[in-house]
Amino acid sequence: MRTLIALCLLAFVAGASAQCGVCKTMKWGVCDGDPCACTLMLGVGNKQAVDCNKLIPKCFLMKAEMHRARTNQSTRSIGGKPVETAFVDNDGIYDPVCDANGGFKAVQCNGTETCWCVNSAGVRRSDKGDKNIKCDPVETYWVRLQLTHNATSSIPTTEQLRTAVENVLLQRYYLKKEFVKKVEYDPDARMIVVDLEKPKEDRSVDLPLVGYYMEKDVKVLPLFKDSAPFKLTTASTDVPMNNILVYYVDEVAPTFTMKALTGGVIAVIVVVVLAVVIGLLVLFFLRRREQAQYNKTQGREMEPMS
Repeated sequence: MRTLIALCLLAFVAGASAQCGVCKTMKWGVCDGDPCACTLMLGVGNKQAVDCNKLIPKCFLMKAEMHRARTNQSTRSIGGKPVETAFVDNDGIYDPVCDANGGFKAVQCNGTETCWCVNSAGVRRSDKGDKNIKCDPVETYWVRLQLTHNATSSIPTTEQLRTAVENVLLQRYYLKKEFVKKVEYDPDARMIVVDLEKPKEDRSVDLPLVGYYMEKDVKVLPLFKDSAPFKLTTASTDVPMNNILVYYVDEVAPTFTMKALTGGVIAVIVVVVLAVVIGLLVLFFLRRREQAQYNKTQGREMEPMS
């Protein structure tokens, strides 16, 4: 009897240890020890304690990705602007500076002398400058998820898709449906637009983090331990995704200037300006030529009268 009890206890401990070894919200996380504790490697000798029962803060996720890229480990495990001040992340991943809670410091430099301002999503919202740049913390309160999907066996309704979106946001990303402001659907374009919004004064919910996890789910491979493909499940059909674009709207508008425009955009502007200038010059010389011909003709007509 004592032997049986001992075996049961050993089985229980082994089962608990196996469960402790799984970090379901971050596949690179490691959980061990007694009591069970989970950590995520952010750099050489830099283990960050994390809570694997919640989504891991985006700043920690980006640092972990940069560490794995530098150490040759795999990192493969993303309807238009909602408002004029919305913008997308054109810079991609960098090595961020995080605060103790996994939030982004307002100034980021990626380990160089060039620095810039970021929002709470860690996305650049200013021109790049030097280390003297001044930045205030700015919260992202509105995120637009623009999704496109593969062909489906039947066409779901917008209401069916809204229910499916609300379900997956709650079950997979722990986001309550009250933050789903709007869901729109264009069946011809196979496009689903989801607006996530919170009150501007709310600091308890990280909407960009949901967008980041979903980008990985759709564009690359899931950050979750469960690597099942991301899809929406409606009453009539499954809707597998093939692309996503994330727009960010901050409480304060970004401060990009002409200096931040890409070479291609600047080239287009220069070509348009030159075309306008050349057009005006051509009109000017044509008018002068017509005036000269008119004066010459008028002079000839006056000769017999003299």
